[in-house]
Amino acid sequence: MTSQAADGPETVAASRRSKITPEREQEFFDAVLDQIRECGYDAVTMEGIAASTRCSKSTLYRQWKTKPQFVAAALRASRCPRFGGIDTGTLAGDLRAAGRAAGDLSGDTTILLQAFGHAVTQDPELQRALREALVEPELAALRKIIERGVERGEVAADHPALPYVAAQIFGVLRARPVLEGEFADPDYLLRFVEAAVLPALGLK
Repeated sequence: MTSQAADGPETVAASRRSKITPEREQEFFDAVLDQIRECGYDAVTMEGIAASTRCSKSTLYRQWKTKPQFVAAALRASRCPRFGGIDTGTLAGDLRAAGRAAGDLSGDTTILLQAFGHAVTQDPELQRALREALVEPELAALRKIIERGVERGEVAADHPALPYVAAQIFGVLRARPVLEGEFADPDYLLRFVEAAVLPALGLK
């Protein structure tokens, strides 16, 4: 058997999964997400990740049978909600804090989303992992922020602007690089929340 055949995904997928430390696994995940940001999803290969992390290609294939599965695992491991734990006592204060938090990592998140390009629309597993890692945690935390504001009587539960708060904040993260050639940093997001989001809700 040639070494090329031995390294193929069909062969190594049948092998026992290798045991790697959590630290080594995170090194693999960081490497693949960094390369996606730099080169785009389509240009990233298992061979390239193996070379950059000084491991064999078969090691990666034993852990994750395909590139999409590998990337999906890296995305899920990267989940770190930026809006979690925000609770200033007022809805306006929470939304300002959410704006600043969204701006803190806007560059990395926007680049990563853009780097997946067309691939994420073609692979349901990737799409699901992207939503689970970068979208759903933030939406859930934002819903809690809004629910607390409703419970405190700061805004009516049926206020027509409430369903669009998330679209406003996430939309400007994606739109500013296109419209102005700059990422939406914390100062920009704070100004946006104060100029557009709070007035729409009747808050100051």
